[in-house]
Amino acid sequence: MRTALCQFTADADPGKNLQAIDDLAGRAAEQGARLAVFPEAAMVRFGVPLASAAEPVDGPWADGVREIARRHGLTVIAGMFTPAPGGRVANTLLVTGPDGDASYDKIHLYDAFGFLESDTVAPGSEVVTVDVEGVRVGLATCYDLRFPELFRAHADAGAVMSVLPASWASGPGKLDHWRLLTRARALDATLWLAAVDQAPPGPDADVEQPAKAPNGVGHSVLVGPDGGVRQEAGVDPELLVADVDVEEVERVRRAVAVLDNRRL
Repeated sequence: MRTALCQFTADADPGKNLQAIDDLAGRAAEQGARLAVFPEAAMVRFGVPLASAAEPVDGPWADGVREIARRHGLTVIAGMFTPAPGGRVANTLLVTGPDGDASYDKIHLYDAFGFLESDTVAPGSEVVTVDVEGVRVGLATCYDLRFPELFRAHADAGAVMSVLPASWASGPGKLDHWRLLTRARALDATLWLAAVDQAPPGPDADVEQPAKAPNGVGHSVLVGPDGGVRQEAGVDPELLVADVDVEEVERVRRAVAVLDNRRL
């Protein structure tokens, strides 16, 4: 399945972000992509009041993404924020395309490294997989990357690929964490992982310096089920398009049957 990793820097204006999604989805479709994955918080970047920007999955911003997917003839996965009880929001992935609509609310909230995502975001509770042109795909978001059991749950549900939109926080060693964890999650669930991060804001962004909000370190990556990096972006906005060989998952799982060999 030809897959596009659409790394960009989200703005505080949801309308501008919708235009960026349209442009990248069009470029992805021109290169034959059937799935276009965008970062977490593609609707509006972190660091602004999220509750005022949040819309339901049947609201106008999500409808704009649906129209983009319809016009370009592919499936789009993009991060947005939806209203939740108590004045908080849900950190939601919208999936829309020829196979229909689905959504996933981020389960693991980023209460780490001095951030308290749970102050403004309500956690999800459901593991979600979707079918894209007959390929089962698991959904995860950013901090979920640190929890291998979620990706094994994707595999147990039949997924041969997981997608991980992110807005990875910068700071000392954080890019190393990103590279290590993306490879580990692909390998310990023996599936493809398309991890799409935001490009950090500003041309001189230092990903080793902590920022006030988690706005990305770039380096979106496509990892094979053997843990090998197949494509990796830099720090600037970038579009990566690559073919995902779903049959490779079966070959790797025959050779390294960690899912079958589990005892716990």
